[in-house]
Amino acid sequence: MATAPQPSLPLFYQDLMPLNSRDHAKWHTKSMDAIKWAAGHHAIPLTVEEFIPAQRDFPIVFSSGENTVPLALMGLNEGVNVFLDDDGKPVGEFYLPAYVRRYPYLLARLTPEAEELSLCFDPTCDALGEFEDGNALFDADGNPAEPVKMALEFCDNFEQAGAKTQAFIEEIQKHDLLMDGEIAITRDEEPGNPYVYRGFRMINEEKLRGLDAQTIKQWTENGIMPILFAHLMSLDMMRVIFQRQFEQGKAPQQTQQVVDAPA
Repeated sequence: MATAPQPSLPLFYQDLMPLNSRDHAKWHTKSMDAIKWAAGHHAIPLTVEEFIPAQRDFPIVFSSGENTVPLALMGLNEGVNVFLDDDGKPVGEFYLPAYVRRYPYLLARLTPEAEELSLCFDPTCDALGEFEDGNALFDADGNPAEPVKMALEFCDNFEQAGAKTQAFIEEIQKHDLLMDGEIAITRDEEPGNPYVYRGFRMINEEKLRGLDAQTIKQWTENGIMPILFAHLMSLDMMRVIFQRQFEQGKAPQQTQQVVDAPA
């Protein structure tokens, strides 16, 4: 079986392989009661279309570095996810980012020269395989069955959302709205020892308020302004995540770099 070229694999993916009816004619997919691939990851890429539903559960920040991406923080420490236990089973109800739901599928170019993206998957994921139970990936004639059709549609929608997210980032960077973020959280039990979090970027509210009327009107009409407000409102969830870490026995360090941009 051919393996898709992978100079660097995205977050979660251990390997990538093109999905096809020749090599995977007898393969099936089965449902899982755990999200093992996301357990132990605290910063998950987010698309702009998800800001409003996600802000109810997570702080939404922007990664530092050249290739800035929005991130949903499922924990404030590297390796800590307060929404999933160590086996990947959900802890309570929460919005699950599309980046998590996309796995183990991914659209990728099979060669550097290829113009079209092909549906690939991570063969190390035990949700797919040549087992009898579950739903077939291909029918008897080798045509994509419903699971493959749904995966292709989801991945295609995700790529479109990714393009919108990139355009959003370019727009706010054009107006120089991102600044280095820092938040200090103090526990009642330790009034003189604040926990300081850095290593992320956020919207500069002062510069946002100083935008010209034309830009504000345009951003209100095209939906950018609600996205920015969702981000700013979500930052209050930092303290909620902080408290959940203590309740789960995953106390944060006194000074912490919150995120690094995932691959």
